[in-house]
Amino acid sequence: MTIGFIGLGRMGSGMARNLMRHGHELIAYNRTRQKAEALASGGAKVAGTPAEAARNADAVLTMLADDHAVEEVVFGEQGIAGAMRQGAVHVSHSTISIALPRRLAREHEKRGQHFISAPVFGRPEAAESAKLGAVVAGAREQIERCRPLFDAIGQRTVVIGDQPWQANVVKLGGNFMIASMLESFGEAFALMRKAGVDPALFLDVMNGLFKSPVYENYGSLIARRQFEPAGFALKLGLKDQRLVLAAAEELSSPMPVASLLRDRMLAALARGQGDLDWSSATRIAAFEAGLE
Repeated sequence: MTIGFIGLGRMGSGMARNLMRHGHELIAYNRTRQKAEALASGGAKVAGTPAEAARNADAVLTMLADDHAVEEVVFGEQGIAGAMRQGAVHVSHSTISIALPRRLAREHEKRGQHFISAPVFGRPEAAESAKLGAVVAGAREQIERCRPLFDAIGQRTVVIGDQPWQANVVKLGGNFMIASMLESFGEAFALMRKAGVDPALFLDVMNGLFKSPVYENYGSLIARRQFEPAGFALKLGLKDQRLVLAAAEELSSPMPVASLLRDRMLAALARGQGDLDWSSATRIAAFEAGLE
């Protein structure tokens, strides 16, 4: 397939390279042009605008930071909505609100285009090694049409439903669960350190109980207090807690723990940790325990 790929941060770059490795033709755009040019040696064409990346594409994939970035790329003066041909599909891999996918679906439909949501779970190293997990929602025929793309970037694809926003609520719920785990590790590790117990030994015990790569990977980062480089910036984690709370309010589903996580990340942001990995939110528990 001919793919327009927009958003070449640490996640998007790895995804784009894997698509090319699977033989797809790539037209790449990034606001910082050098990131798109870095893919040219692998065969990608470099676009000067989102519209240029979308104009001749069968599918346009976006991997962007937030609602504002997606809206600008889709509906801006040089946006993809006005450039995509009829029958082309926009695949959004971004972690965004549940309101925006509804708008995207409506606007693309008006233009004879298709839209599906396919947010992914995984850190940059998983994106590079094609080990992401995609949660996908939208029209079944469009999902099947794009399945080779999902197979190229990840190791598991789960179809959530026929409404694109349903995939986004799953992603927000998943990030809420990860953030809950981070907070639990922060509190438990602070307790261990106050008791003179090596957090790495505590983690070894927990890995025997939970047998989860998420526990093992994040737990190791937190035990070593290795928060740079950020695989996922804390300021984006805070954004996701705000989004999951907005979804909870719309759906009348109380999430008191999400409120706590938002405030913990807000406290970390106030301490200048916005560009550190979101696992650095665990420093708040250490600070409150008198360890920092």
